[in-house]
Amino acid sequence: MNPKRKQRLVLILLGVIGLAIAVFLLLYALRQNLNYFYTPTEISAQLAPQNKAIRAGGMVLPGSVVRHADSLRVDFKVTDYAATIDVRYEGVLPDLFQEGQGVVVMGQLQTSGLFMAESVLAKHDESYMPPEVTHALEQAESAK
Repeated sequence: MNPKRKQRLVLILLGVIGLAIAVFLLLYALRQNLNYFYTPTEISAQLAPQNKAIRAGGMVLPGSVVRHADSLRVDFKVTDYAATIDVRYEGVLPDLFQEGQGVVVMGQLQTSGLFMAESVLAKHDESYMPPEVTHALEQAESAK
């Protein structure tokens, strides 16, 4: 083989190996920042990881919101009409948060089954619902 070709081949191989290492390191670093969406049915079936950042969504169960007078703590239930999970949030809720409306909560599922929310996202108008929540509700309806 021509020495010039051999040198080019080695440079190309080193470039490909370097690129593969860079992609691997990037994906490894981003892995910890991923948070997956789970429905209340999946959480009740224990398919969601515990003590790891995840998102959950569904409808706020009417009559389930309990506000604590001495703090900003709010306990409520989220349902997809097939299963229900208990959620605890400490902070100011969005203005559009209300019973019977769609919500997405981000936080961690405790070993006790309680979802400790770090943030609560409520829908922004009458017709919008997050795609994940819509899909989860459709699946729950078809499972009945």
